[in-house]
Amino acid sequence: MSDVVVDAKDLRKIYVMGDVEVHALRGLSVQIRRGEVVAIMGPSGSGKSTLMNTLGCLDRPTSGEYYLDGEAVAELNDDQLADIRNRKVGFVFQSFNLLPRATALSNVELPLRYANVSGKERRQRAEEALVSVGLGDRIHHRPSELSGGQQQRVAIARSLINGPAIIMADEPTGNLDTSSGDEIMRLLLNLNKERNTTLIIVTHDPEIAELTNRIITIRDGVVVEDGE
Repeated sequence: MSDVVVDAKDLRKIYVMGDVEVHALRGLSVQIRRGEVVAIMGPSGSGKSTLMNTLGCLDRPTSGEYYLDGEAVAELNDDQLADIRNRKVGFVFQSFNLLPRATALSNVELPLRYANVSGKERRQRAEEALVSVGLGDRIHHRPSELSGGQQQRVAIARSLINGPAIIMADEPTGNLDTSSGDEIMRLLLNLNKERNTTLIIVTHDPEIAELTNRIITIRDGVVVEDGE
């Protein structure tokens, strides 16, 4: 198993809007090793969301190469992208992205349903994931019965359920107060230590970036700074 989990070479992404071509990524290359905690930073319009969508297999580049955990991703069709995304990527979003009418347990089980895992195993693994994020006593609560910090914990449990190669966290503390945000960052960093899961955090908050091993700054679709 290679030590490099994200290997992107010369990524370009062009969006066509009417008569205008928008170059969101302009030949961006980046490598991220297994177990690293990396912050991706950059001003609005720098290409960081496009990069996150590409690394997270939500979208494919216009050109360039991308290997995720050794698998070539750039040429995959939509169904193949969905499959690798479900197996290899865990997502944590600013807005939690939970199903409002489903319990914490059902929300966490969701990726396993797509993977056709049996009901009994789904339940067991989802319960274990919720216990690992400190929500063992909240498994039957719906999102409306949970605080923001607890909802983000449910999202983190869901992101871990398939043992992903990478977790992509997009402004994971953006909708939380300071103390809940600090808790969520502690939780993510502890999970990284315990499981050696690669953690990629897209953020505009320098205090969050300071908690990571490495900060990659992008501007105008290319990496302008990459340092410990």
